Amino acid sequence: MTTRDLLARLIGFDTVSRNPNRELMDFVASWLAERGIESRLIPNTDGSKANLYATVGPADVAGIMLSGHTDVVPVDGQAWTVPAFALTERDGRLYGRGTADMKGFVACALSAMANAAQRRLNVPLHLALSYDEEIGCVGVRSLLEHLTRQRFKSRLCIVGEPTMLGVAVRHKGKRAVRAAFTGREGHSALAPRSLNAIHLACDFIAQLRELQQELAAPFAGHDVSDVPYSTIHAGRIAGGIALNIVPNHCTVDFEIRNTSQDDPDELLAGIEARAQALVNEHRRRIPEASVCFELFNQYPGLSTPEDCWAVQFVRSLVGANGCTEVAFGTEAGLFSTQLKIPSVVCGPGSMDQGHKPDEYITLDQINQCEQMLERLLERMCRTSGLSVAADAS
Repeated sequence: MTTRDLLARLIGFDTVSRNPNRELMDFVASWLAERGIESRLIPNTDGSKANLYATVGPADVAGIMLSGHTDVVPVDGQAWTVPAFALTERDGRLYGRGTADMKGFVACALSAMANAAQRRLNVPLHLALSYDEEIGCVGVRSLLEHLTRQRFKSRLCIVGEPTMLGVAVRHKGKRAVRAAFTGREGHSALAPRSLNAIHLACDFIAQLRELQQELAAPFAGHDVSDVPYSTIHAGRIAGGIALNIVPNHCTVDFEIRNTSQDDPDELLAGIEARAQALVNEHRRRIPEASVCFELFNQYPGLSTPEDCWAVQFVRSLVGANGCTEVAFGTEAGLFSTQLKIPSVVCGPGSMDQGHKPDEYITLDQINQCEQMLERLLERMCRTSGLSVAADAS
């Protein structure tokens, strides 16, 4: 089965994050087993979803891990011209939801595992596949717990998110937060006697926009195409029951995506202080006026030093002269901070095609990724487990 055939099978599973991924993972586990590769499924509480971890090669030395997620974003409301969950090949492109983000890399990684099983590796190759990455790197947490119990940690993790095979060593961290505002309900005809919680929430959103302007101000006049500053974004607001009732409750879901230069906890503390001052303006007249905050998801940023041996090693695999960073978050920050594994983001395709209708990856990018992983296997066959770093030069 070619990498293209594997990708076609993977795309055929509708693994939007709200859906189970178990059918896909069972397929992967069976496919690996047919090639003599044992794997372990790490299910969620109800068994509908699972992570997968597999190893080829010696068990008594630290290895190299290829990591990817199996969930994809929804296609609802998007104007697709090809089937979203079937692979369509046209003009050197492979279309389908997840081709770029990131089943293209998963297919390449599976092919690499099968090739590795036919060789005598001196350094083990690990495969780590997760679920629910798209909703905030949620599913991988149980996989991380499993990996902490392994006797030998990986020496390097390559997270194959789409970078056009550039070697990304930095990305922002994220805090996802819900602000809940309480006002006072009343008849809309007597609205000034009440306190509109939606209005409070909108005033709060104005504060978020002001803070965003403050964070962006130092970069005025610079090329900001990659958004080099921390961002504050309100993504959802909910409140109100009926038009003729002044709403007494409203929530705002917002996020902080912070650069390594900004402390997300300090940013959040500042946001909370501004919101509390806003509410305090109304407390004398409306004592029940309040705001409270709930942090419902977070993951760390990635900041791998460019002179780290692991970075130099991956650069040598792809022939890159430098490093880059990505604007989106990945699981690499978790592997780096929780497991202390040097991690980079490097995979085929571009996020410019991700999350859009008619998502695609080029055959050329698939081929280049296969070549990168072939070079990796060649290194793992000829080097000892203790000299991978030296072999990067």
